[in-house]
Amino acid sequence: MSAQRYTVTPHPVGTILAWVEAGQIAIPEIQRPFVWEATKVRNLLDSLYQGFPVGYLIAWQNPTVKLKDGSFSAGKRILIDGQQRVTALMAAILGQEVLTKDYETTRIRIAFNPQEERFEVSNPAILKNKAWFADVAELFSAQAKLLELTRAYVAANAGMDENSIFSALERLRGIKNNQVGIIDLAPELDIETVTEIFIRVNSAGATLSQADFAMSKIAANETYSGNALRKAIDYFCHLAVAPEFFARVEKNDPTFASSEFFAQMRWLKDVNDDIYDPTYTDMLRVAFTSEFRRGKLADLVALLSGRNFETKQYEEAIAEESFERLKRGILRFINKTHFDRITMILRSAGFVTNDMIGGRNAVNFAYILFLRGRAENLPPADLERLVRRWYAMAVLRGRYTGSPETAFDLDIRQVESHGLVAHAETVIQTELPESFWTGMLPQLMDTSSAQSPYFLAYKAAQVKLGDKGFLSRDITVLDLLMNRSDVHHVYPRNHLKKQGLPRGRYNQIANFVLAQSEINIAIGDKPPEQYFAELAEQCAGADKKYGGITNRDELRANLRMSCLPEPLLDGEIPAYDDFLDERRKLMAQKIKAWFEAL
Repeated sequence: MSAQRYTVTPHPVGTILAWVEAGQIAIPEIQRPFVWEATKVRNLLDSLYQGFPVGYLIAWQNPTVKLKDGSFSAGKRILIDGQQRVTALMAAILGQEVLTKDYETTRIRIAFNPQEERFEVSNPAILKNKAWFADVAELFSAQAKLLELTRAYVAANAGMDENSIFSALERLRGIKNNQVGIIDLAPELDIETVTEIFIRVNSAGATLSQADFAMSKIAANETYSGNALRKAIDYFCHLAVAPEFFARVEKNDPTFASSEFFAQMRWLKDVNDDIYDPTYTDMLRVAFTSEFRRGKLADLVALLSGRNFETKQYEEAIAEESFERLKRGILRFINKTHFDRITMILRSAGFVTNDMIGGRNAVNFAYILFLRGRAENLPPADLERLVRRWYAMAVLRGRYTGSPETAFDLDIRQVESHGLVAHAETVIQTELPESFWTGMLPQLMDTSSAQSPYFLAYKAAQVKLGDKGFLSRDITVLDLLMNRSDVHHVYPRNHLKKQGLPRGRYNQIANFVLAQSEINIAIGDKPPEQYFAELAEQCAGADKKYGGITNRDELRANLRMSCLPEPLLDGEIPAYDDFLDERRKLMAQKIKAWFEAL
């Protein structure tokens, strides 16, 4: 039987809050937006008032770190699960302000009705209602005198029993004595084990990740400006989505606004580009892997703790160097020139809108390669071509969809061993041999997902190769994607549904073309033999029913752009499954031509 790797000790709520105020427990989430709704804070107080359990808190003491003078320093405990609950209690009981999703400080006021022994989120109506104490924090104040408060309440609410009101207020104040269990992880546990425990813990229904743990480690560090680094990551992610938030940071966080981080991200206030809006996980992955030449974020947690991988000890010098390197990586990530260049590379490959970006990790590793190549002074044109081709390969082969950290770690170590260009070219040739285009890719395109990487690559190919929309004389696929386009079914959906085909069959990506809405509407449910015959008549002088093309050669060229068999125009309408087989091969060849043009 394995030894227990934790202890469980009950502590009063008041004691836990006092520890947090004294800095004996690090609550990293206080430095990040408080994500609970006010009603959840109310429910937490009510549970404590009713004597219900509110779950365990999980803490782990930072590893003992070897200082420069040779002595050892025991780290403070980090609360790795329960941050939101403790922050909620500090907000409601101690009256502390919290940061909202918009990074504004606000008070969460929970009201209490001692007659009904009921809690509510304070609101204007409650403020005017004498039956309520509008803010329970005032009742928990050291200066609050329960007897005086009771008598004032009874005087304002005729007919109340003084003893029952006093009893309710006393019971409310008593929740600071309620016991909450703290699970203390054994201090001798190594970083990897604690990371595993951390990831297995669920918080508010969302599984915590290694990136969450890394962010907690960063924020809990006071020696090497961890809080500023964490804010840089949070603020950049928020500004990338909402540039108007810039003025709010400048006003509400003057200390950060004067930092070098804020100066580096100032350019975001004038940008509304959403092709790559990174999350904090994306930023950590790119900054860490490009700077440390490692791919597993558990290693980042270990290094930030001062882990010496050779001696298995923890050294302050390693922690200091790791924070400095991570800072360098973050500054390179947010650099305007770097960020503009990676988004430009994506666009130049044909990925011109956010919804054409499939797996984010493929973009992340492309950015890592760009940063590495730039640091190695590769010629810009060569680097852009390499990154474009790598990204396309990663999308088509799903390179980072399964275990991205393992793939990141393998690739970056191979880059270190063999060199950036040599590794990239070897992998691309191995992953995309001739048999991929002629055999594997057509088979992979047997899918009904419009978000499949193959359809995304096909759309990028049409953009890159300058194709026109289906039956459009002048409107390009780029125009359609940047403005408005319809995904038209070559063999119309309702036409196939009437034949009894299920959704997964009539929605095959090989049945999709990008078209103007008016062309899609004009075709409607007409079977292909009807509207292709009418297209042939249109080229022979009949009325224009579908788009503006009236020349047969021009129409054939348009069909080729959309990878449609030209005999359709001659009335040769194959069976639906035969059509799909033929079109998949044509689409695969277009994607190949696109890749070769990158």
